[in-house]
Amino acid sequence: MLDFFVDNKIALDEIAYILCGIICIMTGIRARLNKEAKIGTMIFWILLGILFAGGGFLVRHVESGGIIVGVILLLLGVLSIANQIKPGEFKELTEEEREKNAEKVGGKIFIPALVMGISAMLLSQLKSFKIPLKNSDAVFSLSAAQVLTISSLLALIIAIIIAKPKAKETAEDTTKMLMQVGSSSLLPQLLGGLGVIFASAGVGKLIGSLASGIVGDAGVFAAAVAYIVGMVIFTMIMGNAFAAFTVITLGIGVPLLMAKGANPAIVASLGMTAGYCGTLMTPMAANFNIVPAAILEMKDKNGVIKAQLPVALALIVVHVVLLMILAF
Repeated sequence: MLDFFVDNKIALDEIAYILCGIICIMTGIRARLNKEAKIGTMIFWILLGILFAGGGFLVRHVESGGIIVGVILLLLGVLSIANQIKPGEFKELTEEEREKNAEKVGGKIFIPALVMGISAMLLSQLKSFKIPLKNSDAVFSLSAAQVLTISSLLALIIAIIIAKPKAKETAEDTTKMLMQVGSSSLLPQLLGGLGVIFASAGVGKLIGSLASGIVGDAGVFAAAVAYIVGMVIFTMIMGNAFAAFTVITLGIGVPLLMAKGANPAIVASLGMTAGYCGTLMTPMAANFNIVPAAILEMKDKNGVIKAQLPVALALIVVHVVLLMILAF
């Protein structure tokens, strides 16, 4: 049974992406009821659903599949730039209905989110239990897509048990949330891919050369500032600390800090958390800063960033100080 998950990893991962694609296509179909940008919104979500559900098939089995996927991505970008993706009009609950639902669910509303996080953490650690496989020397583990799919479905089932919504309400609220997030839902995937491209293109070496020219022989303090600030700025550009980490650590951390005796573990740890300071200050980190503002229907879409800004700036200074104290 366990061998099945390992032997059919690609197929099972595709099921996860197909589920995402189905939700996007459902959202595109629901967009036909929009009053604003109906056509653009429909095209965007249906094309995105096709990419999720069939992108892997196109790339692997169609001769020009990669080009087709690239053209679709460009079209999605054009629709976003042209402001042709709009949230739809949905029935708003009355204050009385909101209070009734709040009394019905209460604090149990947090259970699905907790279950999703805890189950994802536990499932991702299966490899550490070293469960043997019958037909292989490898140990049993689940891919990231499988972990997220199982955790999400488990959370959904629990949410349905707690709230007991109608099927139509579940579908309607799902499409509503995705429409509110809008094109920002694409950013994590695109920025993750951009990080790989930057690393492959040798951007880290280029940044290292520039940093060496600027810092010169100014000493380890200047190098520490360059590394921390570099991680912050590059994360703000990329919207992803993981993507920035490889580029900045190879370009600045290794030649300017580790080569001068800094503890690699401390440099790497503080570099990653310094990147999170950048995450707090950029709209490019859409899933942290833009999505919450959209879901909460905040009037100021940058309100989350403004609230986090003082903390982020203070933490940048703290990171430089900690790097100087702990790494040398």
